[in-house]
Amino acid sequence: MTGPTVGTLRVPGATLHYEVRGHGPFLLLIPGGTGGAAAMAAIADGLATEYTVATYDPRGMSRSTLDDPEAEQTVAEHADDAFRLLELLSPGEPARVFGASSGAVAALHLLVTRPERVALLVAHEPPVVEVLPDAAEHRALIARVQATFREQGLMPAMAVFAAGLRKDGDTAVPQAEVALPPQAAARAERTMAGLPFFVGRIVPAFMSYAPDVHRLEALSDRLLLACGEDSRGELPYRPAALLAERFGTELLHFPGGHTGLTTCPAEFADLLRETLRTRRPSGGRTGSRPGLSPAGPAGEGR
Repeated sequence: MTGPTVGTLRVPGATLHYEVRGHGPFLLLIPGGTGGAAAMAAIADGLATEYTVATYDPRGMSRSTLDDPEAEQTVAEHADDAFRLLELLSPGEPARVFGASSGAVAALHLLVTRPERVALLVAHEPPVVEVLPDAAEHRALIARVQATFREQGLMPAMAVFAAGLRKDGDTAVPQAEVALPPQAAARAERTMAGLPFFVGRIVPAFMSYAPDVHRLEALSDRLLLACGEDSRGELPYRPAALLAERFGTELLHFPGGHTGLTTCPAEFADLLRETLRTRRPSGGRTGSRPGLSPAGPAGEGR
């Protein structure tokens, strides 16, 4: 397979690095964490036989540079970046979108603010903890992470953060996921380099974001909430599970845990491909049965 076509896009306050692979209907992959486009490369390659797949480094990460390196980050700004990429790469045509973790938070905001541009969204473990009944506890966690980061540095802050993401009652130190594919292992240095930005600016902005739940419910015909099989009971799992229950829609389960797209890329891509095949974009409520309703007009439900 040939390598991706690489480009840059000027957006307000930043220059985005993006990559495009394959041919077919357009699919935008929005990364989370610090991995950027590189973290999506394996599943992008797997999907490029059926889709024109675009992914990118979110602003401030890796090759997507900020005009002001100290600029605070907002979910709305990151969602607007995704919108501008859609306008460039898929003009006038509603697109399939997949978002992971903080990328899924940006994707949810994209859906509620630009529904005419989203035919179908698969949101994998968006950590929108403000929807949870114990949201106050998680606000306190974010505050502890930030205080630890300022006072003790990155790795102590990461330890506090990791502890807050564990399953209820799990006091064990989380085990690193093993047997990473070689390309994932090779990204470790880049991932570490992005951690200060992630912990200092992405975590507080994205985990304090309160989505418009009523708007999402109105648009739930084009929203599929997803989690990792191994994430059950962990904090990132809970918001998606709660929203799927509220909306009366199926909660999809992908291989692995929160980072299953990098630890199980082939299996993850296979399930995402099958999901995109069997769900009719921008139609009526799909519920737990794929493809129930014919595709509706762009912007339906607004």
